[in-house]
Amino acid sequence: MAQVHPTAIVDPSAELAPTVSVGPYAVIGAGVHLGEGTTVGAHTVIEGPTRIGRDNRIHPHASLGGPPQDMKYRGEPTELVIGSRNTIREFCTFNRGTVQDAGVTRIGDDNWIMAYVHIAHDVQLGSRTILANNATLAGHVHIGDWVIVGGLTGVHQFCKIGAHAMTGFQSHVSQDVPPFMMVTGHPLEVRGFNIEGLRRRGFSKERIAQVKQMHRLLYRDGLRLEQAMEQIAALQDDLSDGADDVRLMLDFLRGATRGIVR
Repeated sequence: MAQVHPTAIVDPSAELAPTVSVGPYAVIGAGVHLGEGTTVGAHTVIEGPTRIGRDNRIHPHASLGGPPQDMKYRGEPTELVIGSRNTIREFCTFNRGTVQDAGVTRIGDDNWIMAYVHIAHDVQLGSRTILANNATLAGHVHIGDWVIVGGLTGVHQFCKIGAHAMTGFQSHVSQDVPPFMMVTGHPLEVRGFNIEGLRRRGFSKERIAQVKQMHRLLYRDGLRLEQAMEQIAALQDDLSDGADDVRLMLDFLRGATRGIVR
């Protein structure tokens, strides 16, 4: 049986795996599923429909699965889906999706989400990201794998941040941030690419040099975006294990919805 503190309130329809632990005064609502090994801290509230995977660590006072903060919401059945092995620190708020989008707010695996982070409706958060204290993701934001979002950063609705990118402290993100780039400020500026992050993830010197070349084409050579994309595409044949990095960049640029920060 799951270990549920006597002061916690768990709806009879909630599904808790046998190795789940629920702390004092937590509230687990109807339509909630908690996977094996997940721990729920004191005073946490989880509303359904919400599905949470294995081995998550949810710290006290988090509020997960609440209805979207969207005035168009009329009680439609939407959900929050959280993967496995995430750390969710104190006072985080994650909202369910809306029918104006896919209806799902989705959190991947192995994310490190610090205190007071807000994840709004229909956000799609990848895996192995770090969201520092008070980072705020507005509705419909997409965040790629390995992204670092700096403390007190605000991300405008519908913006996208590509994989391996990093935002600095108090960044105001109102345009899409291409993969690998480092941005900061208000107005937002690209200050380089995330070379240290790539080294830590085992990128070879050759792959890093290719990312540096993509950064130069986009931000240093004075090219129009279309010209830069053509020259980036030509890099695919230069390095066999870097072809995926080039495709990642091109796919992002082609799918940018708010224009890229430039």
